Amino acid sequence: MDIIKQMEIYAKENQVPIMQEEGLAFLLAYIQEHPVTRILEIGSAIGYSAIRMAMVRENIKVVSVERDEERYQQALENRKKAGLDQRITFHLADALEWTPEGMFDFIFIDAAKAQYIRFFEKYKQYLNPSGAILTDNLGFHGLVDSQAEIASRNLRRLVRKIREYRSFLEVNEEFTTIFYEFGDGIALSTRKK
Repeated sequence: MDIIKQMEIYAKENQVPIMQEEGLAFLLAYIQEHPVTRILEIGSAIGYSAIRMAMVRENIKVVSVERDEERYQQALENRKKAGLDQRITFHLADALEWTPEGMFDFIFIDAAKAQYIRFFEKYKQYLNPSGAILTDNLGFHGLVDSQAEIASRNLRRLVRKIREYRSFLEVNEEFTTIFYEFGDGIALSTRKK
């Protein structure tokens, strides 16, 4: 069984959130169609999307940060199985305290949803002028657009934070954002010319 299938099964059995197929297809197509060689990922989990992105082209390098030690170890193991040790670098750190080196053509935000605005503000300075920032989970299982009452206080807070992030992107003076319904809802932000 190939490494991708193994990771998908592991993620399902262990409730590890990995990107939904439809959203992932959009992400990979974007990388394929643009001159992307250096990618920064905020939130590695088990390395699934980092590996998928690195597999798009031989010249792609991915730098990814993950704060959960167990998932980070899993990501290292999966990277080795995929034979991508030379092209993917995982860092065990809190993304709000960690600083990357160099500039990136593409930034993928898929970590703590309550921190999305802070991630965007912190990492936009590492984006090449013609680069793009893609954020996942902006629909959050349909809850963000739903008018229904959410029983859990934590969940209500999280949905409010995602709505705030969407508003932040909509009125952003520096970036133009297009929202897509693919997967769990994604946003693609590019610098205004």
